Amino acid sequence: MRSDPDPVDARIGARLAELRAQHGWSLDELAERSEVSRSTLSRAERAEISATAAVLNRLCHVYGRTMSQLLSEVEAEPAPLVRAAEQQVWQDRASGFTRRSVSPPHSALRGELVEGRLTPGADIAYDRPPLPGLEQHLWVLGGTLDVTVGDTSHHLAAGDCLRMRVFGPTRFRSTGSAEARYVLAVVRP
Repeated sequence: MRSDPDPVDARIGARLAELRAQHGWSLDELAERSEVSRSTLSRAERAEISATAAVLNRLCHVYGRTMSQLLSEVEAEPAPLVRAAEQQVWQDRASGFTRRSVSPPHSALRGELVEGRLTPGADIAYDRPPLPGLEQHLWVLGGTLDVTVGDTSHHLAAGDCLRMRVFGPTRFRSTGSAEARYVLAVVRP
């Protein structure tokens, strides 16, 4: 157990516990709905572990939120202008994924911008979208990225843009020797 949890992990954990309580679900019920172990859910809520991108994606699916929405809920009131130094950064160190919320979600808007970075060889698989029918536009800024949407794979290089509406599994793999860096425009259905 970590003696001094990361402040972002602590806020995420508290929000996850709050959402579960709002739905009136026990840890066992949430584990069944999300297909995440009870132990992992409990430890994430207490910020004993940093939830992985895959775990947060499953929980977002259960709660009907995008990951950006969940992360924005642990911030203060969103401002119309977000300076680079103030943009929330979240890391899944285990998978080599760094996510910057460039344009955080707002309740009056359906779109947001996210910067993603994957270390060479990083491989992230999501078994479902947080919201079925989520529209995404992925623009690669550097490196190479293999993206699989359902059964279709795409090899993307710097400058390429992949447009997709996500209903099933997706996978992002950094395939080159350099970090893959991309912008993801997310539009809620």
